[in-house]
Amino acid sequence: MDVTTLSPIALGFLGSLAAGSLTAVGAIPALFGRLPSRATRDLSLGFAAGVMLAASFFSLIIPALDAAELRYDNGAVVPALVCVAILLGMGAVALMNERLPHEHFRTGREGPEAASLRRVWLFIIAITIHNFPEGLAVGVGFGSGGYENGLPLAIGIGLQNAPEGLAVAVSLLGEGYTRRGAWGIAALTGMVEPVGGLIGAGVITLSEPLLPWGLAFAAGAMLYVISHEIIPETHRNGHQNRATLGLAIGLVLMLFLDIWLG
Repeated sequence: MDVTTLSPIALGFLGSLAAGSLTAVGAIPALFGRLPSRATRDLSLGFAAGVMLAASFFSLIIPALDAAELRYDNGAVVPALVCVAILLGMGAVALMNERLPHEHFRTGREGPEAASLRRVWLFIIAITIHNFPEGLAVGVGFGSGGYENGLPLAIGIGLQNAPEGLAVAVSLLGEGYTRRGAWGIAALTGMVEPVGGLIGAGVITLSEPLLPWGLAFAAGAMLYVISHEIIPETHRNGHQNRATLGLAIGLVLMLFLDIWLG
């Protein structure tokens, strides 16, 4: 089957499904063998932040500005529209972060152990929440320009999903979960991405005027996650130098993919 002949909606769903599935791939080391050190995991999460940062600007914000320029003659309207959409995206994820319950599973512990478990599940819920705008971004990419626009985003988001899946699995192993249980939960955190991909591709395909809004909204959602969740997590254990190195590598790799494939 030639994927380039598929509709943008189908491409958005399949692309975000593939990207989300790499969360499970990244968590595979939790099933077998020795796990990477905390420093290595922070390096990997820094890489994820770099990929998301580059994708936000080069694959979403700049195309949003270009799309807005085609519809509006007033020079001030274009950046204002994109800025508002970015803030709406950040606000939407912030609202989800505040409103969604953060503790569902093992309860009843007290003291420092309970605090540790709560922090782990806050992190896992945060990963799940931010996987939705990642899927949304991939769907918007395919919906706005088909295969060429969506492919770099799908690859970049998929690459950064792998260290996130490992981070979730390792966190659960540290709380006494079985290897299979930790891997299974990590894999499930990525399965919200196809939902976001389907919505993003569908909305953009069915309503072209929403294109600049959708692109910038998805960028804002990812920028919030980078600042609020990923970077603080990578700096929490004193490995900020490695995390920054990972961010730099992820940023330039995503930039390269976007220019090469897009």
